[in-house]
Formats: sequence, C-alpha cells, structure tokens
Amino acid sequence: MPGGAHQTNHRHDRTSKPISTATSHDSAATSRPPAGSSLAASAAAPLVSQRRATPGWPSVYRRRLFASDVLSGFAAAFVASVIRWGVDIPARMIVVGLLIPLAWCVCVGVLHGYNGRLLGAGPEEYRSVANGAALLLGVVGFASFAFELNFSRAYVIALALSVVAFGLVSRKVLRTSLVRSRARGRLQQRTVVVGTVASATELITELREGGHTAFDIVGVCVPAGSLEAPVLKDIPVIGDPRDVLFAVDFADADVVAVSGNAALSGRQLRELGWELEERQIELVVSPGVFQVAGPRLALRPHAGVSLLHVERPMHSGVRRVLKAVTDRALALLLTVVALPFLLVTAAAIRATSPGPALFTQERVGERGQCFKIYKFRTMVADAEARKAEMTTGHQVNDVLFKDKADPRITRVGAVLRRFSIDELPQLINVMRGEMSLVGPRPGLPEEVAQYKPDALRRLRVRPGMTGMWQVSGRASLDWEQTVRLDLWYVDNWTPLVDLQILFRTAKAVFGGSGAY
Repeated sequence: MPGGAHQTNHRHDRTSKPISTATSHDSAATSRPPAGSSLAASAAAPLVSQRRATPGWPSVYRRRLFASDVLSGFAAAFVASVIRWGVDIPARMIVVGLLIPLAWCVCVGVLHGYNGRLLGAGPEEYRSVANGAALLLGVVGFASFAFELNFSRAYVIALALSVVAFGLVSRKVLRTSLVRSRARGRLQQRTVVVGTVASATELITELREGGHTAFDIVGVCVPAGSLEAPVLKDIPVIGDPRDVLFAVDFADADVVAVSGNAALSGRQLRELGWELEERQIELVVSPGVFQVAGPRLALRPHAGVSLLHVERPMHSGVRRVLKAVTDRALALLLTVVALPFLLVTAAAIRATSPGPALFTQERVGERGQCFKIYKFRTMVADAEARKAEMTTGHQVNDVLFKDKADPRITRVGAVLRRFSIDELPQLINVMRGEMSLVGPRPGLPEEVAQYKPDALRRLRVRPGMTGMWQVSGRASLDWEQTVRLDLWYVDNWTPLVDLQILFRTAKAVFGGSGAY
C-alpha cells in the first residue's frame, strides 16, 4: 500500500489517466498498488485527510426534500383551515398552522423518511409519507385533547389528506428531477465494484440496464487473470479484491459495491466494513440475487449468520382469486363505459377497408392453453397470408414479429395501433377468464415453440392486455428485453405492481410511444 502522499496525489488529479482499461492480460491493463500489499496492509495506511468539497447527492436531495416538506406542511395547514373556516381563520389556528410544518417534518424524520438509504427509492419514500401522515394524525389528536384546541373532524381529515397529497406530489417532482439528473451523469455516487470478473460483470450489467442508477462505476477490483468481459473494457481495473482501500483512495470513491463471489471471506468483509467506516465510505453488498423485488426478500439472522430469504412467488390462493375477480369486474365496467366508442371504431374500420371489424387469432395462455384473442382489425383482410413475405427485409424483433414499415397496416389501423385502441376487444377475453388486465403478452403458437426454458416461465400466469414491457418501451424493445421484463412481473407480482402498470399504461398509450 503506498503512502498517504501518493494516495492524495492520485485522488485529486482527476485529469490524469494512469489507469488503463481491462483489454488484455498485461500489467498495463490495470493500476495496482505495490507488490505485497493486502487488505490488512492497506488498513494500516494513513487516512486521506481531504475529501471532495462538493456534497454528495444524498445531502443535496435531503435538503430539497426537507424544504418541500416544510412548504407541504404550510400548504396543507392553509387548505385545511380554508375548508373548515373559509377566509375567516381564527388567530389560534394561524399559530397552529405555523407549527404544522415542524410537526410534519418531525413525523417524517422519526419514521426515517430522510434516511439516506431511502432517498430516491420511490415506493419507500411514498410509504414514509403515508406513515408520517398517520403519525401526524396522532400528534394532532393528542394536541387537541391536551391543549383543549378542539379541532373539528373536517379540519383533521382535510389536513391529513392535504399533507399526503402535497407530500406525494413533491416527492414525485423531486424523484423525476433526480432521474433526469442521473441521466445526465449528475447526482451519482462514485463506486468501486469488487468481485470476480463474472460477478462484477453481472452486477454492472444489471445496474446499467436498470437505467438512471445512483452508482457511477469508476473502477473495479477483480482477481488477476482473464479480463475479457466486454462490460469491463470501458471501466478502469484497480487491483484485485485485496486492494479495495487503495482503489477507494485512488478513484475517490463514495461507495464500495461487493458483488457475489467476491473472493473475500466473511471476516475480510467485516474488516473492510470497519475500514470503510473510518473513511466514511458506504459499503453495499450484492447477494447475487437479481430481478427479485424487495417484498420477496428478507434478511434474517440464524445462529449469528445473516441469511437472505427469498420468498416464493405468489401465483395461487386468495391473491389469485382476488386478481381474477377484480379483472372481470373492471373489464365489465370498462366495456360498458367504452361501448359507444367501440361501436364507432368498428364502424370506421368497416367503412375504410373491406373485411370484418374484429380480428381473431390463436394465442397461447396460462399453462400452455390455447385461446382465441380478439382485436380490432388494423391490417388488410389477407394480412396473415402475406406474413411470410414480411419476415425478411424489415425490422423484426427475433421471436416477436413486429415490423415498423408493415405495408399491410391500414390508415385507420395505424391510428388504432398508435394509441393501442386495437387491444380493447381483449376485454372480452378478460371477462371470459382467458386473460388478465395486466400480465405477459400472449404469444403465437409458433412463437411459443421457439421459447427457451426461461421464456416458458411467462406461461405460469394469465397473459395480460398490458404488462411490464408495454410500459417500458412497447414494441421498441427487443425480444430479450421483453422476456426479462415479463419474467420480472411473473416473479414479483403484487396488486400494487398491477396498479402501477395500469397507470403507466395510460401514460404510454396517450403518448403513443413505441407502438407500431
């Protein structure tokens, strides 16, 4: 391990590029500490006395979040007062209104709403708003009793609903701003990944494919040997897993991400945590479990060992019955509401091209059961007969046949496809129990025959009118991305996931993005 002066020079000279990317087996491909260094030896090195003056993104985000909560508290108190008293607000309620923002911020803070690990986490942030509002109700109720303020029910209810609404909106705005900043490479944490070539590559790939990640990968520590992984060719390799502390100082990292099979023993990982604690560097450990949502994961201690439990996906029981009943009820309601529009659409199809208004096709559903799917016809009447000649010379998504320049599509059909109106007759399939409102897309028999074993897992649930891949790019995605998103849904389905997809579907449909 080099001395402190050597570390400091490398840490602050960002313009120099002493590190080569991993493109060969030569020593020039990496930047390593002197021979004989180790994790233990690195620990003995003096700490770098200076860190970057620019505050990390959690500090920036936390200040913005706190300021927005103060404004939300004032706004909620004002709205509740106007609803209860109109413009003639009592003087005592003006004083109470000045205290509400403080109480609101305290309630959110007590429930870890400003915890750095939850900032920008989406669902966790929104949950903190709901929990904070419940606690605020208790505080207001206690204050009303203790100080004989006698708050009316109208005021209390309006206050709770307003503070939740303003809190959710402000977090949505801040999160959207955060995502945009990260897309431009800002508000990220400089991260060193530690692991084997295979595990580091897998972790980096998953982080990048997730999009807008909080982690800016500035270096990796992998064992000496083959460094031919394509994903590592544009990332500096800074030593091996024993050289983590050198890499942290050298790359001026904020986070060390240890991937699965990192060649570090439990004791070494524990000691690394101690040393990073002294440097105020965050340590995150990937268990090597990807595409599994948080609700299915639980960290539980057993005989002094922390084990990560992965719960089985819930595809049966009460949840399945609830989903089926909800699907059919909503499908019936939507059909009744949209019936006039459906009739007008059918008439437009018949008037502009010869042939029936509806198009039926055999698809493969749950457990491999075939069924007839209903859609509005968007192509010429002999489209199926002409499909074979269309599979060459056009953009096709491998197994999934999608063609941007398909001449078989009619003028009315192009509009229907752009806004996914052609999918509405599938409400019939939902009411018949063959499909769900949300789920993987049903494949054609010839497509399913080409499925690899992992893609066949899509058949474990009912297919849906919309799903993960439809709201993540729709037809713009390739086949591998489609399968990846559908498998995530199959493995992590919850009613809340369905609700989120339905809301995102409306946004994607009205935007007309990715559909053809």
